[in-house]
Amino acid sequence: MSTADKSPWWRGAVIYQVYPRSFADGNGDGIGDIAGIRSRLDHLSALGIDAIWFSPWYPSPMADAGYDVADYRDIDPVFGTLTEAEALIADAHALGIRIIIDVVPNHCSDAHPWFQAALAGGPDAPERELFWFRPGRGPNGDQRPTDWVGEFGGETWTRTTNPDGTPGDWYLHLFTAEQPDFNWDHPRVRAEFEDVLRFWFDRGVDGIRIDSAGLLVKDATLPETLPGRPHPFRDLDGVHEIYRGWRRIADEYPGDRALIGEVWLPDRQRFANYLRPDELHAAFNFDFLGCPWDASALRESIDGTLSAHAPVGAPATWVLSNHDVTRHVTRYGREDTTFSFAKKREGIFSDLELGTTRARAAALLSLALPGAAYVYQGEELGLAEVEDIPPELRTDPMWPRSGYVDPGRDGCRVPLPWSGDEPPFGFSPDGATAKPWLPQPADWKGRTAQAQAGDPHSMLALYRSAIRLRRTEPGLGDGPMRWLEAPADVLAFARSDEFACVVNLSGAPVPLPPHHLRLLASGPLQGDLLPPDTAVWLRTAGAPAA
Repeated sequence: MSTADKSPWWRGAVIYQVYPRSFADGNGDGIGDIAGIRSRLDHLSALGIDAIWFSPWYPSPMADAGYDVADYRDIDPVFGTLTEAEALIADAHALGIRIIIDVVPNHCSDAHPWFQAALAGGPDAPERELFWFRPGRGPNGDQRPTDWVGEFGGETWTRTTNPDGTPGDWYLHLFTAEQPDFNWDHPRVRAEFEDVLRFWFDRGVDGIRIDSAGLLVKDATLPETLPGRPHPFRDLDGVHEIYRGWRRIADEYPGDRALIGEVWLPDRQRFANYLRPDELHAAFNFDFLGCPWDASALRESIDGTLSAHAPVGAPATWVLSNHDVTRHVTRYGREDTTFSFAKKREGIFSDLELGTTRARAAALLSLALPGAAYVYQGEELGLAEVEDIPPELRTDPMWPRSGYVDPGRDGCRVPLPWSGDEPPFGFSPDGATAKPWLPQPADWKGRTAQAQAGDPHSMLALYRSAIRLRRTEPGLGDGPMRWLEAPADVLAFARSDEFACVVNLSGAPVPLPPHHLRLLASGPLQGDLLPPDTAVWLRTAGAPAA
């Protein structure tokens, strides 16, 4: 964020997402870890980011890449130790980088001690009240309690076996069977997570990213999902009191501790309810992430985002990719440039050269918009989705739960390339014999951080330059914006009287508006013309509003 901005850091930060398994491997076992992350903090410092958000690093059987948590107060041995995590937090703070961690409150792992006790204790175990155990329907109880469809597709109830070997009750899991849902109506669940927040805030964590934030509360009558009726487990009003309690805890700590929600809601007003002054500080903007590469659609998304956030005084967030979605280099090279899980399929052609050109322009667009910007690891290297992972190497449960229709999310989680001409591209230390946990494409040798570091025209150079300017340019980060007069299919807006961003989404070059200096462009300009799929940041002296 701009150095002139004295508002809380999370309002205008550039936040970098680290997916620990795939960032850097410090011990040579082919899996990323805390030691590897610590060894690459210089890369993130040079990039200029304000904070790192870590995907889950807790003890877990890894049925869903760590989002099945067995212990919320420790580190999985594959990643390191709690002591190493504390050292990482200290290292990052010494570089001026804040730390955000993932908390997964909707569900845990079936290896969690509470759930194990619920199974071992049989139907009368008090721990069953902490989850959603229910008898089945039908004369023998052999029918699922509801026909709800899971967030990954597939069934949402699994039947247990009683300690005496007889068929037992069913338990709810909106994700995989290894991820039983907590019962947030129970005060012990609420108290547990409030303590988890304090545990990590006490260790210096600056923010909490809340996974599946809108799913926690369920309708205890277990109604079916029917058109025209309230949904039984998405965005129920009771969830807001939970986050009011969390906000009170965050406000107890110094340093502007932040709560950031993963909230997938098409209704912008319902989305904004999570951002009221006594609830979450920010939430991910999935409307913008899934928007097509189209000027009118992007403008509507930007306007809608800002208008939804304004009444609650919350900052917008701008996200192009993350650990769950197809990388935007690939999306932007397709005929259909939107993203949705329902449409995610194998074998869709992508023009990666075109996608890369558009991704460069999108980087300048997202980093110029008001609010906070998120960068998913590898985005700064221009990595595309890896779409040829052999089926036998895929790990994402979306793949089997979709009936092998959705290829899953492994393609955006492939380990990063750091250096060298062949895999593992510096992901693992020299001499390591274990292969990276997912295969890296051989053609990534031109995409390594080392290869791009000395190239002023690389994606890495573009991100470094843009984030550096964002820090120093008055008006960038949090604050107002105004649209400027521009041709059709061109986005042009001002962030101050002296700064403008222009993005050409048309099929032909367009004239640049009046300006004094070209600060940064996503690609070569044609004299005073801005080519298609190109963005530019300009020093201006004021321009007429649209």
